[in-house]
Amino acid sequence: MGLKEEVVDMICNTLEVGKDELKEGQKLYDSIGVDSTEMVEVVVTLNKHFGIKIETNEVTKFSTPEDIVSVIESKKQ
Repeated sequence: MGLKEEVVDMICNTLEVGKDELKEGQKLYDSIGVDSTEMVEVVVTLNKHFGIKIETNEVTKFSTPEDIVSVIESKKQ
């Protein structure tokens, strides 16, 4: 499983949404209506899973799944 698929799975599981609802290239807010509180949950989950420290201002409800993957890749180097 690639990093993008892993991130999409984690977002969907954390927010309890289907993968078909999460549109590629669309901001999380636009595609699934995520709010700021839900984004904090996503960030905490990503931090725990990948063993990195993502700041809440680095990944927001206006991020796309691709944006989140880029942040994770930059932290893992």
